[in-house]
Amino acid sequence: MNAIETQRLTKDYGAGRGIFDLDLTVREGEILGLLGPNGAGKTTTIKLLMGTIRPTRGSAAIFGLDAQAQAVDVKRIVGYVPGELPQFGGWKGSEIVAWVAGLRGGLDGAEVTRVAERLDLDLGRRYREYSHGNKQKLALLLAFVHRPRLLILDEPTTGLDPLHQRVFYELLREARGHGATVFLSSHVMSEVEHVCDRVGIVREGRLVTAGPLSELAAIRSLRVEIVFDGSVPVERLRAVPGFEDVAATDHTVTGMLRGSFAPLLAALSGEPVASLTSREPSLEEVFLSFYDDPAPPGGAGRSDLTV
Repeated sequence: MNAIETQRLTKDYGAGRGIFDLDLTVREGEILGLLGPNGAGKTTTIKLLMGTIRPTRGSAAIFGLDAQAQAVDVKRIVGYVPGELPQFGGWKGSEIVAWVAGLRGGLDGAEVTRVAERLDLDLGRRYREYSHGNKQKLALLLAFVHRPRLLILDEPTTGLDPLHQRVFYELLREARGHGATVFLSSHVMSEVEHVCDRVGIVREGRLVTAGPLSELAAIRSLRVEIVFDGSVPVERLRAVPGFEDVAATDHTVTGMLRGSFAPLLAALSGEPVASLTSREPSLEEVFLSFYDDPAPPGGAGRSDLTV
């Protein structure tokens, strides 16, 4: 049985906003990352899967359960981290855990303590006293601690420092080891590369590319800036495989590099290079360089992802 299946799943907010005609299949035991800039439709997709909003058309199923008609049953088998955290006011962390345990049917107290300690989360403090990072830790604890069959995580590392991001990755691998399937959204390419088997990229409500993580190399790129002491070999650089959007001003060349640095370095051999810097581009920059054609209007065509 597949963990997630959608058919022509659509939520149309108007003006091209939402998610459109998404056909999605995620096999049990996989980690799938949905990658895209803010506003691309990732959170809308997750809310549809969790049954917290109704689709304009289409359907979604979680382990064969209808995400709308059987939303309560879905929530019992899913560990969910929402993109917008709920507010628990003056409740203590321990009281929130007990309340969720009552709704879900009981949690292992020893497991709660173990995960809280790994996340450095004080369950004796009141929710309104938590920093954003600690609120995120509590959301992660509530998602992981009952060892669900499926984890649905919307931007799960938001607010976490690097140390606790690493703890999150460890928890994710342990959940995978217990047989869990994971569906997570992110706008950070390196995060998806770190944990996912497969990836789909969504832009303006439509899936624009999808496939195994190994294929992400075709999307992975670096923004490169080269400063020369002398003349700039612009035409030679424009001929370098994978070096795109090349622009030259005075003694400086910028561009987006996909794949290996070797062809670029070969082209620079013998040239008076004063400095060469590179950085990971924002997803917006990736889309502007990788997808030259504008995205189709919302609702036109289909978004197909089978993984």
